[in-house]
Amino acid sequence: MRTRIKSAKRLVVKVGSALVTANGAGLSYDFIAECARQIATLNADGRQVLLVSSGAIAAGMQRLGWGERPKAMRNLQAAAAVGQMGLAQAYDTTFAENGLKCAQILLTHEDLADRTRYLNAKSTLLTLLELGVVPIINENDTVVTDEIKFGDNDTLGALVANLVEADVLIILTDQQGLYTADPRIDPTATLVSEGRADDKRYEAMAGGAGSGISRGGMITKIRAAQRGARSGTHTLIVSGREQNSLLSAATGEDIGTLLYAVDSPLAARKQWLADHLQLAGELVLDDGAIKALEGGKSLLPVGVSRVDGEFQRGSAVCCKSADGREIARGLCNYSSSEARRIAGHGTQEIGLLLGYVDSEELIHRDNLVIL
Repeated sequence: MRTRIKSAKRLVVKVGSALVTANGAGLSYDFIAECARQIATLNADGRQVLLVSSGAIAAGMQRLGWGERPKAMRNLQAAAAVGQMGLAQAYDTTFAENGLKCAQILLTHEDLADRTRYLNAKSTLLTLLELGVVPIINENDTVVTDEIKFGDNDTLGALVANLVEADVLIILTDQQGLYTADPRIDPTATLVSEGRADDKRYEAMAGGAGSGISRGGMITKIRAAQRGARSGTHTLIVSGREQNSLLSAATGEDIGTLLYAVDSPLAARKQWLADHLQLAGELVLDDGAIKALEGGKSLLPVGVSRVDGEFQRGSAVCCKSADGREIARGLCNYSSSEARRIAGHGTQEIGLLLGYVDSEELIHRDNLVIL
């Protein structure tokens, strides 16, 4: 599997706050310079690299003289605004010293949930790569509250990898990789060298965040690998503190943890659906409907036992089993109020219940992805 990494042409590299800010002490110009040098080497070898960088809030905290991460949203946003300036300047300077141009891209999950904005973002990123420019990507923490409260850049790294159909996602962190248990607690813990990204055992092995600066932790990296695998992206979790770790990982050396994709990549539209992080509502399905979906059928109203949430026609919704297991996601052909009225009824009753028929399916199979 490591030979596939060596031949990868498009890579997304994600670097964590603990590395970029030296555990919150301020921007680590040495680390940023090393990133620029190694990315320049990969670029010279004909490989395209996108960089997803954490660190804006942590850098802003240092510039503002705050020793602890604030809890008030306005303070988090202020820290992000202050820190993003220094972060962008540092990358621009160090990349220029290595003969590279870079561009700042600030994204929100909403940008990737809207189909038009998703395609626009993809077009921009691919154009930058064609021009030999390295995109530096971060969440737009200064304006989107949900991104600070719930978001993490491991997830963003996977979303970007899916967006540009990257071959590899390399997550540089302050840990050597995924261990069978927390090595800080269990001395018998061993490093997982490689495995399938969809192996559910890895979620149980993953612990919490490694520092008060980091907002992710190993669990978000495992889930990022699972998400990236949907588009055929392999994920490497590697220590960013080792010399030349990015180059070593990108050239197929046996370091860190490789979580590889095994299934065929989803079609682009279904990948976009699968990547929705914020869904407008939920449809609870009966066993017959679940079996039909897994067999490649559309979702009919008769198979829906409950509709939760308020949403409009065309919204992305989650399809769940009665015990809460997520089965699929799709674009609903009816609003929540309409869906409630026709739920549990046959297609021949839609016109009688609503007075019109927009579609016989609640969700057509072309607008549905099984998870």
